[in-house]
Amino acid sequence: MQPRWQIATDDNDWLARALAFVARAEAEALAARGEFHITLAGGGTPKRLYQALADEAHDWSRWQVWYGDERCLPATDPERNSQMAEAVWLRLVNLPGANNHPIPAELGAIAAAAAYDRQLRAVPTFDLVLLGLGEDGHTASLFPGHDWGTGPSAPAALPVFAAPKPPSQRVSLSARRLDDARQVLFLVLGSSKRDTVANWRRGAALPAAAIAPAAGVDVLLDRAALPWNSFPVMG
Repeated sequence: MQPRWQIATDDNDWLARALAFVARAEAEALAARGEFHITLAGGGTPKRLYQALADEAHDWSRWQVWYGDERCLPATDPERNSQMAEAVWLRLVNLPGANNHPIPAELGAIAAAAAYDRQLRAVPTFDLVLLGLGEDGHTASLFPGHDWGTGPSAPAALPVFAAPKPPSQRVSLSARRLDDARQVLFLVLGSSKRDTVANWRRGAALPAAAIAPAAGVDVLLDRAALPWNSFPVMG
């Protein structure tokens, strides 16, 4: 199934669409189940969304925040994805501490992946998974040439070694666990992603393309990331 490609006209439109997508997913989850389980991505592109969410009014007590991947660094290292999200958003709103679930990557890749896998066994289907897109097609910390955990018996979390980006040790949710989501939104900005988007469209075996939940995925991108002019647009 091809993603639903959503093309923003400018940065403001991109951010407005991202915020609206999150708000819709939240409203649907709260109406149906009373809680909103969201999985966060790292990186500069999602950071823009998190900064904007910090200025919005939500019932944060009903949010449960998870992470798609983490770098094996000390718990308070600012390069960690969880620390970035906390610094620009989560510490600035009334999210209960018990509702924030960082990956304990300071334990090392193997121990941290095992611990998060155990924790996620009791977690229902994610309501929304946010993902980024690397120039090599990676998403979360699922890199080309590595195990993506696509099989039905794959654990929820994978230890990652020899990552092509520092640090070399990481923890990533598996493709199987990322697929266990009601909605998945890829956040993509910039001309550096143009070739990657083109390869994805052509059916290349990219880690991002391995994320295939039953409901499909949405990709929100700006015009700079477009590989050609004629492109199907989903409102």
